[in-house]
Amino acid sequence: MTSLIETLTAYGQAWHENDASKRMTLLDTAWAEDGIYQDPSADVRGRQALCDHIGGVHDSFPGARVEITSGADMHHGKIRFFWRMVLEDGSVAIEGTDFGEIAPDGRLSKIIGFFGSPPVL
Repeated sequence: MTSLIETLTAYGQAWHENDASKRMTLLDTAWAEDGIYQDPSADVRGRQALCDHIGGVHDSFPGARVEITSGADMHHGKIRFFWRMVLEDGSVAIEGTDFGEIAPDGRLSKIIGFFGSPPVL
């Protein structure tokens, strides 16, 4: 069973990894085989699909990195944490919040991501 810190560390590193084979190794630690990842630009299911999606992000934003910018809140197997995408020149392209679920083995089984700040009332 993987700890939450190990899971989120491997997940964050997977978003940094350009090499698909190394990225998949990190996702083996962090992501459930049938995990679901959704954000405003993606809806992917499964570890290989997430690996491919991250590769597409690298292709679209060469040199960019996604950084987890907070610790994680967790209760009842659910988590939330904050992140940002930093472009090669150091500017922040977008920030967001991810909500997720943890599988019984400690891996992420679902991430639902939101871009930007919450809407104004």
